[in-house]
Amino acid sequence: MVEGLVREFVPRELTEGLEFCGLQRVNPKFHPNRRSARRREADVIWRLPTRQDRNPYLYLLIEFQSESDEWMPVRTQVYQGLLWQQVIDERRLRADAGLPPLILVVLYNGEPRWQSATTTSELIPLSPDSTLWPWQPQVRYCLLDMGSFPKEELAGHPNLVAYLFRLERQNSPDEVNALVDEVKGWFRQHPGYERLRGLFTELIRNAFERCGVSLPESGNLLEEKSMLADSIRSWQKQWFAEGKAEGELKGKAEGETKGKAEALITLLAGRFGEVAPTWRNQIQGAELATLERWFERAIVAPDLPSVFNPPR
Repeated sequence: MVEGLVREFVPRELTEGLEFCGLQRVNPKFHPNRRSARRREADVIWRLPTRQDRNPYLYLLIEFQSESDEWMPVRTQVYQGLLWQQVIDERRLRADAGLPPLILVVLYNGEPRWQSATTTSELIPLSPDSTLWPWQPQVRYCLLDMGSFPKEELAGHPNLVAYLFRLERQNSPDEVNALVDEVKGWFRQHPGYERLRGLFTELIRNAFERCGVSLPESGNLLEEKSMLADSIRSWQKQWFAEGKAEGELKGKAEGETKGKAEALITLLAGRFGEVAPTWRNQIQGAELATLERWFERAIVAPDLPSVFNPPR
């Protein structure tokens, strides 16, 4: 998953020379012996070999976000600094050895689209011409906004990361059902990924729940196709019945509103003579509660304007 995420969606120039066969998960401590220090870390940290320059390793930090954070560059700076400090302490780096390069990826699955800054320079209100500018921190992160990728582009990436991005979107039950077929095909071609299979089972269940289809808790959604089909047919019947009932109620309400408007116009014409087109338009565009209020006033109002604008 990590390799697919980086290879397919991180800018290509950042991934040149990376050796994914040596990918290792890192368990960050971030100064656990300092009582005053708060534990801060990115959600997932990986170390992988690189052939770039003279650095033997690169650290990949992945931060998962469901909400946009306007101070994300500041958090990025904290995460990177603490990780570097841990590397220095654990590996007893000498200054001439240099620091390992870092890439921090923010994976965002929320709504609306991410609008926050991706660099610290965007947050500092200084002109690049200022004498202070060269002394300001220059930190940035790589943003992957799941919802910003076009569906057609994601469909061209038959891998689990693209399926993850697609499942995180608002889809119809039929779209999710078609996507299930693609996910099943991937697992058939790649046996031995049981943990990922369990993860995608839950993702599929959540995707159906977002579009109003409740699936049974038991059963393997990636195996029991008939269960999915039955659930979708049940949802479609329920949706049709609810939609029909809602339509009938709406039609009844619209008919009642129209009848009340005509009755009000008739009452006003009987009391004050011909009702001008401007008044007619206002009456015909009003809601039922407003028409009922005007009708009550029309019975006792001294003139036509008083119906709509009663004296204070």
